Amino acid sequence: MSSLTRPTRTARSRARSPMAAPQSFLWTRRIILTLLAGFVLLPVYVMVSSSLKPLQDVSGKFQWLPSTLTIQPYFDIWETVPLAKYFVNSLIVAGSATVLSVTIAVFSAYAVSRYRFRGKRVFTVTVLSTQMFPGILFLLPLFLIFVNIGNSTGVALYGSRGGLILTYLTFSLPFSIWMLIGYFDSIPRDLDEAALVDGCGPVRALFQVVVPAAVPGIVAVSVYSFMTAWGEVLFASVMTNDATRTLSVGLQGYATQNDVYWNQVMAASLVVSVPIVVGFLLLQRYLVAGLTAGAVK
Repeated sequence: MSSLTRPTRTARSRARSPMAAPQSFLWTRRIILTLLAGFVLLPVYVMVSSSLKPLQDVSGKFQWLPSTLTIQPYFDIWETVPLAKYFVNSLIVAGSATVLSVTIAVFSAYAVSRYRFRGKRVFTVTVLSTQMFPGILFLLPLFLIFVNIGNSTGVALYGSRGGLILTYLTFSLPFSIWMLIGYFDSIPRDLDEAALVDGCGPVRALFQVVVPAAVPGIVAVSVYSFMTAWGEVLFASVMTNDATRTLSVGLQGYATQNDVYWNQVMAASLVVSVPIVVGFLLLQRYLVAGLTAGAVK
């Protein structure tokens, strides 16, 4: 009897669930994902392989496999251009812009989320409307403002790190405020109201109750502000000089009138990408939670 029932049980175990996806869909998904992965990883492979080639191999006909492997470009990138100085400038500018943007956005978003005041709707609409305009529209006005401030007060904003930090705040701060408003709205008001009943002031309730609950949203805003400032080219190419130049502009120094050091360009691009990649991997879980919390709640 058991020999007769065993094939029946095996057949039942092999039977597919009525809700399972058909095999054609599974194979189509695998093929599409494989093509997308190849499309994304192909430029990375070209960068890595080109950074390990001598200049004559990169300047000639493209080869998928390097004929000679060398790590010399990773040493030459620090001598061809002052990459270390550009790296420090980018860290100072991007880090300062991120700290200021997140700090101001936390206070502003908390006030909009928790309090009623005259002009609240106008403020939120104005913050959102700034994202509708391309950054190039603000380039000439900011340039004229900085130059006039320097001529009238002696405060050199044009060509300084401080001027570039203020410039980055003009487009990172509105987005940070708008995003944190939605995240603070998703946090129950009972938390900070209970803190106020226990004797906490508004600022203490913000930092001891609301901010710890809003860590994913704050991390997401911080990553966005840092990445935006780290890779920005338009404003950095106009608002900086030789002493305050950032990495995004400094990479152009590998192109001279006679030649372009493509292997060093690829090596420098990989080195420049390391802080962003490492930071994203370390903060990935907070970033995903911060970006999706508003949609879920």
